[in-house]
Amino acid sequence: MNDATATIRPREAAHFGAQAAEWWDPKGSSAMLHRLNPVRLGFIRSAIDRHWSIDSGNRNPLAGKSALDVGCGAGLLTEPLARLGASVTGVDAAEDSIAVARDHAAAMGLSISYHAGELAAVPQGRFDLVTSMEVLEHVADKPAFLAALAARLETNGLLVLSTPNRTAASRALLVGAAEALGMVPRGTHDWHDFVTPDELTGLLGDAGLAVETMRGIAFSATRGLHLSDDMRLNIILAARRA
Repeated sequence: MNDATATIRPREAAHFGAQAAEWWDPKGSSAMLHRLNPVRLGFIRSAIDRHWSIDSGNRNPLAGKSALDVGCGAGLLTEPLARLGASVTGVDAAEDSIAVARDHAAAMGLSISYHAGELAAVPQGRFDLVTSMEVLEHVADKPAFLAALAARLETNGLLVLSTPNRTAASRALLVGAAEALGMVPRGTHDWHDFVTPDELTGLLGDAGLAVETMRGIAFSATRGLHLSDDMRLNIILAARRA
């Protein structure tokens, strides 16, 4: 499977493109992503250190490595990957989001290659690290999307992916409560598009990938969003070529 297969839903791209101007506002429509980002980055850093046997005190663990952030939005994760030393490429379905990403990176003095459209919009090549956070639940063809991610992964590469779990808890909190309370814009999620950990492991296996580690992102009143063994709301995982 090559990454020319169409996976973008036009309505999904339009939904997120309409929020582009607020991506970098921690109190705007992407507020939840701003809260998620430190948790995701903590997991990514641990996965990087473990996969490549890097000292946790190294401030540039991705120096000399390439990274691809798929579904990058306006760069909330892409920019931190650049600061960890990677040569970073980002791709997103929403052209408006990519425009904001380019402007913000330039203002921060970061050199990031951004592309709008399908993954095929990125020049052919493989990457040491491929990330795709909160994207799988929005794509039209999950097997094709995961196969396209796998095709861009170097032989000893690392994939980090996060997506909501399909449970009663996620339906009540991530869809019902989050949208009703304005924590995410209405229409952001369709619960039926969520996948369970077993389903995701199977889909990754079909794409030629093996899970190295899988955790949950949970929420509590005292700790807020945090990494946990409780995967009822959200799954985050690291995978490699099988």
